[in-house]
Amino acid sequence: MPSTPAVIAFDLDGTLVDTAPDLLDTLDVILAEAGAPPLPREDTRRMIGAGAKALVNRGLTAAGISVDAPTFDKLYERFLDHYATHIADSSRPFPGLIAALDELSARGHVLAVCTNKLEYLSRLLLDRLGLSERFAVIAGADTFPVYKPDARHLLGTIERAGGSADRAIMVGDSATDVLTAKNARIPVIVVPFGYTETPAHELGGDVLIEHYDRLPVTVESLLSRGR
Repeated sequence: MPSTPAVIAFDLDGTLVDTAPDLLDTLDVILAEAGAPPLPREDTRRMIGAGAKALVNRGLTAAGISVDAPTFDKLYERFLDHYATHIADSSRPFPGLIAALDELSARGHVLAVCTNKLEYLSRLLLDRLGLSERFAVIAGADTFPVYKPDARHLLGTIERAGGSADRAIMVGDSATDVLTAKNARIPVIVVPFGYTETPAHELGGDVLIEHYDRLPVTVESLLSRGR
Protein backbone atom coordinates (compact mmCIF):
# COMPACT_ATOMS: atom_id res chain seq x y z
CA MET A 1 0.00 0.00 0.00
CA PRO A 2 1.62 3.30 -1.06
CA SER A 3 2.38 5.68 1.78
CA THR A 4 1.05 8.64 -0.18
CA PRO A 5 -2.68 8.46 -0.89
CA ALA A 6 -3.89 9.05 -4.40
CA VAL A 7 -5.62 12.40 -4.88
CA ILE A 8 -8.56 12.55 -7.27
CA ALA A 9 -9.16 16.20 -8.18
CA PHE A 10 -12.50 17.14 -9.71
CA ASP A 11 -13.64 20.15 -11.64
CA LEU A 12 -16.97 21.40 -10.29
CA ASP A 13 -19.33 22.96 -12.84
CA GLY A 14 -20.28 20.38 -15.45
CA THR A 15 -18.23 17.66 -13.76
CA LEU A 16 -19.46 17.15 -10.20
CA VAL A 17 -22.64 19.17 -10.41
CA ASP A 18 -24.99 20.27 -13.16
CA THR A 19 -24.93 23.95 -12.24
CA ALA A 20 -26.14 25.30 -15.58
CA PRO A 21 -29.77 25.94 -14.54
CA ASP A 22 -28.92 28.31 -11.69
CA LEU A 23 -25.99 29.97 -13.46
CA LEU A 24 -28.01 30.66 -16.58
CA ASP A 25 -31.11 31.78 -14.70
CA THR A 26 -28.86 34.32 -13.00
CA LEU A 27 -27.35 35.37 -16.32
CA ASP A 28 -30.88 35.99 -17.64
CA VAL A 29 -31.54 38.31 -14.68
CA ILE A 30 -28.35 40.27 -15.37
CA LEU A 31 -29.05 40.54 -19.09
CA ALA A 32 -32.56 41.83 -18.32
CA GLU A 33 -31.09 44.48 -16.03
CA ALA A 34 -28.74 45.47 -18.87
CA GLY A 35 -31.70 45.76 -21.24
CA ALA A 36 -31.34 42.52 -23.19
CA PRO A 37 -33.65 39.52 -23.63
CA PRO A 38 -32.53 36.03 -22.54
CA LEU A 39 -30.17 34.21 -24.88
CA PRO A 40 -30.80 30.65 -26.11
CA ARG A 41 -29.74 28.10 -23.52
CA GLU A 42 -27.92 26.02 -26.12
CA ASP A 43 -25.63 29.04 -26.60
CA THR A 44 -25.18 30.19 -23.00
CA ARG A 45 -24.59 26.67 -21.69
CA ARG A 46 -21.33 26.62 -23.64
CA MET A 47 -20.26 29.88 -21.97
CA ILE A 48 -19.86 28.18 -18.58
CA GLY A 49 -16.49 26.98 -17.34
CA ALA A 50 -14.13 29.94 -17.10
CA GLY A 51 -15.71 31.53 -14.01
CA ALA A 52 -18.55 33.93 -13.31
CA LYS A 53 -16.83 37.04 -14.65
CA ALA A 54 -16.19 35.36 -17.99
CA LEU A 55 -19.79 34.13 -18.11
CA VAL A 56 -21.15 37.65 -17.60
CA ASN A 57 -18.75 39.07 -20.18
CA ARG A 58 -19.59 36.38 -22.72
CA GLY A 59 -23.30 36.87 -22.13
CA LEU A 60 -23.14 40.63 -22.62
CA THR A 61 -21.02 40.24 -25.74
CA ALA A 62 -23.39 37.68 -27.25
CA ALA A 63 -26.30 40.00 -26.50
CA GLY A 64 -24.53 42.85 -28.29
CA ILE A 65 -24.22 44.96 -25.15
CA SER A 66 -21.12 47.06 -24.51
CA VAL A 67 -20.69 48.64 -21.08
CA ASP A 68 -17.94 50.63 -19.41
CA ALA A 69 -15.82 49.09 -16.65
CA PRO A 70 -17.79 50.53 -13.68
CA THR A 71 -21.08 49.31 -15.14
CA PHE A 72 -19.64 45.89 -15.82
CA ASP A 73 -18.37 45.67 -12.25
CA LYS A 74 -21.85 46.49 -10.93
CA LEU A 75 -23.46 43.86 -13.15
CA TYR A 76 -20.85 41.32 -12.08
CA GLU A 77 -21.47 42.02 -8.40
CA ARG A 78 -25.22 41.70 -9.00
CA PHE A 79 -24.57 38.37 -10.67
CA LEU A 80 -22.58 37.11 -7.66
CA ASP A 81 -25.21 38.29 -5.18
CA HIS A 82 -28.14 36.78 -7.06
CA TYR A 83 -26.33 33.55 -7.82
CA ALA A 84 -25.24 33.05 -4.21
CA THR A 85 -28.87 33.32 -3.13
CA HIS A 86 -30.07 30.84 -5.76
CA ILE A 87 -26.96 28.66 -6.05
CA ALA A 88 -28.67 25.33 -5.39
CA ASP A 89 -32.25 25.98 -6.49
CA SER A 90 -31.92 23.52 -9.37
CA SER A 91 -28.25 22.45 -9.38
CA ARG A 92 -27.75 18.76 -8.61
CA PRO A 93 -24.91 16.20 -8.68
CA PHE A 94 -24.67 14.20 -11.88
CA PRO A 95 -26.11 10.66 -11.83
CA GLY A 96 -23.90 8.10 -10.13
CA LEU A 97 -21.57 10.66 -8.57
CA ILE A 98 -22.34 9.97 -4.91
CA ALA A 99 -21.82 6.22 -5.24
CA ALA A 100 -18.56 6.80 -7.13
CA LEU A 101 -17.26 9.17 -4.44
CA ASP A 102 -18.19 6.65 -1.75
CA GLU A 103 -16.27 3.92 -3.58
CA LEU A 104 -13.18 6.07 -4.13
CA SER A 105 -13.13 7.10 -0.46
CA ALA A 106 -13.58 3.47 0.62
CA ARG A 107 -10.49 2.60 -1.41
CA GLY A 108 -8.48 5.17 0.53
CA HIS A 109 -8.28 7.86 -2.10
CA VAL A 110 -8.40 11.54 -1.16
CA LEU A 111 -10.92 13.69 -3.01
CA ALA A 112 -10.42 17.34 -3.92
CA VAL A 113 -12.05 20.07 -5.98
CA CYS A 114 -10.06 22.21 -8.42
CA THR A 115 -12.37 24.72 -10.09
CA ASN A 116 -12.35 28.14 -11.71
CA LYS A 117 -15.47 28.98 -9.70
CA LEU A 118 -14.71 31.39 -6.86
CA GLU A 119 -13.87 29.48 -3.69
CA TYR A 120 -16.67 30.92 -1.55
CA LEU A 121 -19.26 30.07 -4.20
CA SER A 122 -17.80 26.58 -4.59
CA ARG A 123 -18.01 25.97 -0.87
CA LEU A 124 -21.51 27.44 -0.67
CA LEU A 125 -22.76 25.19 -3.47
CA LEU A 126 -21.19 22.05 -2.04
CA ASP A 127 -22.46 22.94 1.44
CA ARG A 128 -26.01 23.35 0.16
CA LEU A 129 -25.79 19.98 -1.58
CA GLY A 130 -24.27 18.26 1.45
CA LEU A 131 -21.06 17.41 -0.40
CA SER A 132 -18.38 19.62 1.17
CA GLU A 133 -17.21 17.14 3.78
CA ARG A 134 -16.34 14.61 1.09
CA PHE A 135 -13.47 16.79 -0.16
CA ALA A 136 -10.19 17.37 1.63
CA VAL A 137 -9.60 20.55 -0.36
CA ILE A 138 -11.88 22.91 -2.28
CA ALA A 139 -9.67 25.16 -4.39
CA GLY A 140 -11.35 27.89 -6.42
CA ALA A 141 -10.18 30.45 -8.94
CA ASP A 142 -9.04 32.77 -6.14
CA THR A 143 -7.49 30.19 -3.78
CA PHE A 144 -4.04 30.53 -5.34
CA PRO A 145 -2.42 33.38 -7.31
CA VAL A 146 -3.09 31.34 -10.46
CA TYR A 147 -5.98 29.31 -11.80
CA LYS A 148 -6.66 26.67 -14.48
CA PRO A 149 -5.20 26.01 -17.00
CA ASP A 150 -2.09 26.97 -15.01
CA ALA A 151 -0.66 23.70 -13.68
CA ARG A 152 0.06 25.31 -10.32
CA HIS A 153 -3.65 25.49 -9.54
CA LEU A 154 -3.97 21.72 -9.82
CA LEU A 155 -0.58 20.96 -8.28
CA GLY A 156 -1.34 23.27 -5.34
CA THR A 157 -4.67 21.54 -4.81
CA ILE A 158 -2.98 18.13 -4.76
CA GLU A 159 -0.31 19.33 -2.35
CA ARG A 160 -2.89 20.79 0.04
CA ALA A 161 -4.71 17.46 -0.04
CA GLY A 162 -1.56 15.72 1.15
CA GLY A 163 -0.80 14.04 -2.14
CA SER A 164 1.82 14.17 -4.85
CA ALA A 165 1.66 14.65 -8.59
CA ASP A 166 2.83 11.10 -9.31
CA ARG A 167 -0.29 9.68 -7.60
CA ALA A 168 -3.03 12.03 -8.75
CA ILE A 169 -5.77 12.15 -11.36
CA MET A 170 -7.87 15.01 -12.71
CA VAL A 171 -11.54 14.56 -13.60
CA GLY A 172 -13.10 17.24 -15.80
CA ASP A 173 -15.42 18.11 -18.65
CA SER A 174 -13.63 20.79 -20.64
CA ALA A 175 -10.61 21.67 -22.71
CA THR A 176 -9.42 23.79 -19.79
CA ASP A 177 -9.42 20.75 -17.50
CA VAL A 178 -7.55 18.62 -20.01
CA LEU A 179 -4.97 21.35 -20.65
CA THR A 180 -4.49 21.88 -16.92
CA ALA A 181 -3.83 18.19 -16.37
CA LYS A 182 -1.45 17.98 -19.30
CA ASN A 183 0.42 21.05 -18.05
CA ALA A 184 0.78 19.31 -14.69
CA ARG A 185 1.65 15.98 -16.36
CA ILE A 186 -1.24 14.27 -14.58
CA PRO A 187 -3.71 11.81 -16.16
CA VAL A 188 -7.16 13.21 -16.86
CA ILE A 189 -10.54 11.48 -17.08
CA VAL A 190 -13.13 13.29 -19.18
CA VAL A 191 -16.88 13.17 -18.59
CA PRO A 192 -19.24 14.06 -21.48
CA PHE A 193 -22.12 15.76 -19.66
CA GLY A 194 -20.51 19.13 -19.01
CA TYR A 195 -20.27 22.47 -20.78
CA THR A 196 -17.99 22.57 -23.78
CA GLU A 197 -18.25 23.39 -27.47
CA THR A 198 -15.75 20.64 -28.29
CA PRO A 199 -17.19 17.11 -28.13
CA ALA A 200 -15.85 15.24 -25.11
CA HIS A 201 -14.16 12.57 -27.21
CA GLU A 202 -12.15 15.28 -28.99
CA LEU A 203 -10.78 16.94 -25.84
CA GLY A 204 -7.70 14.72 -25.65
CA GLY A 205 -8.21 13.21 -22.21
CA ASP A 206 -6.60 9.93 -21.23
CA VAL A 207 -9.96 8.21 -20.77
CA LEU A 208 -13.57 9.17 -21.49
CA ILE A 209 -16.28 7.71 -19.25
CA GLU A 210 -19.96 7.98 -20.09
CA HIS A 211 -21.25 7.51 -16.53
CA TYR A 212 -19.85 7.78 -13.02
CA ASP A 213 -20.33 4.07 -12.43
CA ARG A 214 -17.14 3.66 -14.51
CA LEU A 215 -15.08 6.08 -12.45
CA PRO A 216 -13.67 3.83 -9.68
CA VAL A 217 -12.37 1.14 -12.04
CA THR A 218 -10.99 3.79 -14.41
CA VAL A 219 -9.16 5.49 -11.55
CA GLU A 220 -7.56 2.21 -10.50
CA SER A 221 -6.51 1.47 -14.07
CA LEU A 222 -4.81 4.84 -14.47
CA LEU A 223 -3.10 4.63 -11.10
CA SER A 224 -1.74 1.21 -11.94
CA ARG A 225 -0.02 2.66 -15.03
CA GLY A 226 1.84 5.27 -13.02
CA ARG A 227 2.37 8.88 -14.02
